[in-house]
Amino acid sequence: MNFEDIKSLDKNYILNSYGRFDVAFEKGEGSFLYDFDGKKYIDFSSGIGVNIFGIGDKKWTDTVIEQLTNLSHVSNLYYSLPQVNLAKLLCERTGMKKVFFANSGAESNEGAIKCARKYSSDKYGDGRYEIITLENSFHGRTIATLTATGQDVFHQYFGPFLEGFQYAKANDIESVKSKISEKTCAIMIEVIQGEGGVLPLDANFLKGVEEICKEKDLLFIVDEVQTGNGRAGYLYSYMAFGLKPNVVTTAKGIGGGLPFGAILFDEKCEKTLTAGTHATTFGGNPVVAAGAYSIVSRLDDKFLDEVKEKGKLIKDILSSSKNVKSIDGLGLMLGISTTKDAKEIIAKGLERGIVLLTAKDKVRLLPALNMPTEVLKEGITILKDLIDE
Repeated sequence: MNFEDIKSLDKNYILNSYGRFDVAFEKGEGSFLYDFDGKKYIDFSSGIGVNIFGIGDKKWTDTVIEQLTNLSHVSNLYYSLPQVNLAKLLCERTGMKKVFFANSGAESNEGAIKCARKYSSDKYGDGRYEIITLENSFHGRTIATLTATGQDVFHQYFGPFLEGFQYAKANDIESVKSKISEKTCAIMIEVIQGEGGVLPLDANFLKGVEEICKEKDLLFIVDEVQTGNGRAGYLYSYMAFGLKPNVVTTAKGIGGGLPFGAILFDEKCEKTLTAGTHATTFGGNPVVAAGAYSIVSRLDDKFLDEVKEKGKLIKDILSSSKNVKSIDGLGLMLGISTTKDAKEIIAKGLERGIVLLTAKDKVRLLPALNMPTEVLKEGITILKDLIDE
């Protein structure tokens, strides 16, 4: 089957809710993708930050296949070795106390929202349910997480949206304080606003939010769906700022290519979600949990330092371009603002054999964390040429 056949079938049978680029990928290996004509592409997208060890990663693939042939699924009414191994590893690496496994970032954030509301309900009674998020944030596409998202563009078509969310200005601690009332139960943030344009928050602002949460007994929730699992050069990006959140959500890269999410709870709220108050059929599935263990277990300090160095290398190469206005982000989560149209750069990049992403008006880079340095240099040189044209 050729590309035109695939495109025709897609238009006939798949809901047209994606603005697809004019390419279909047949296979991949490491940091390379291949289309149906055999053309080779350097992949700086990793499935929007999912394939953090590249495509066809042998350790992950072998682990998944072994678990698949042993036990592909079991209900969460029973104990599961892959789950407990992964939960133990995550708690030991973060200092958190308990883990709940979900299937996606949106589900993880939904669970965090439920935890925050139940924590306050248990301790203070009804009426303390509002969650403060930040303008320009993105937390998912369920009704609750869309409502939590602080962008008006997402608050269309699906109303009425849920009550109980307030939006403060990012990096403005006075704005946050102004949104707090007797109804507030939590503050939920991304340390780096990914879909909002790859914008790291200010360190003093982050510390200020943490202090407010401690002072007023609000749960401090950090959304690490895109920023986590080594992406920013730290196991989780909040660690770059010395923060201690009460709840951490994650997904994307932890699954290595399969749908997976997790919520981590500290001692303050580890007992909040009790039997029957939250559950899932597929969350913590043995296959994806085993695969996730093979991912997280390799994210040691040496590897994370290499991620930081690769991010610095990208900045060094691109900063010499007269058409680059700024480069934001940490590690291998970078947003490049240029004098050119980002979508045009993406389209031309495909012609030149490089797969890129956008975030607002920026070119976004989310390559595999283990992308070989020589491949990274080759791809970034192509990108620099596109920006300089």
